[in-house]
Amino acid sequence: MKASCHCGAVVLDVTLTEGLASAARCDCSFCRRRAAPAVTVSKDSVQIVQGADSLTLYQWGTKTARHHFCKICGIYMFHNQRADPTKAGVNMGTLEGVNPADHEPIRCNDGVNHPSDRKD
Repeated sequence: MKASCHCGAVVLDVTLTEGLASAARCDCSFCRRRAAPAVTVSKDSVQIVQGADSLTLYQWGTKTARHHFCKICGIYMFHNQRADPTKAGVNMGTLEGVNPADHEPIRCNDGVNHPSDRKD
């Protein structure tokens, strides 16, 4: 599938390895504010077709997750998952022809209590 940011500077080619049914939100402090559901894909299935130079990276906390945004329009495009580094999450709203509202209810992952944040 094709995915693009709002201004069109960034275009991705994404293979939905787990389909739209994998869509989820996260309730960690970052994702809760971002509020965009993401579909889970193989990290290798995200190809930047256009605009690699228009992407900017945001990391925080453990710096394991890598969140990629269009630096022109600010749209979250995809992130590398910290729970499974072989997977990525792609903003469902960037997928051509997909309206997340048509897939509600979308499950929510417990990012507040993520195992990587435990200080055992």
